[in-house]
Amino acid sequence: MITENRHGLVVEAMVTEAGQRAEREAALRMLPRVRRRRGATLGADKAYQEEQFIAGLREQNIIPHVAEYTPSKHWPNWLRRHEREHPGFARSQQKRKLVEQVFGWIKASAGMRRTKLRGRRRVDWMFRLAATAYNLVRMRSLLASPA
Repeated sequence: MITENRHGLVVEAMVTEAGQRAEREAALRMLPRVRRRRGATLGADKAYQEEQFIAGLREQNIIPHVAEYTPSKHWPNWLRRHEREHPGFARSQQKRKLVEQVFGWIKASAGMRRTKLRGRRRVDWMFRLAATAYNLVRMRSLLASPA
């Protein structure tokens, strides 16, 4: 799932098999479908700190803002210094929790804690519908609050 940082709205969603590799591959597949400005960034947690994923972001001209493990011989730093020192890096790391809020809402309010549907295509449809419902609920609260 990809959310935008300003308001926490879902801009792209997809169901994958459980596993970190599938999530990283899905993120790279969803990104070309998302409209973005020049100098776009993508914040992600430590599970996305992987050489191929970060290289894929760079190929799409996206600045990676991926949380890093402490450097060691097993976990090298894949981010470049200028990416780590980007002015929006800290902000991207703060906004990562917006994705988790969406997942929490979908499980608690949209009835997807345990789906009764079978097959990836059906579950994907339900997940996208739930993400759309989340956006509607979120927009209602955004429009109600003073800007």
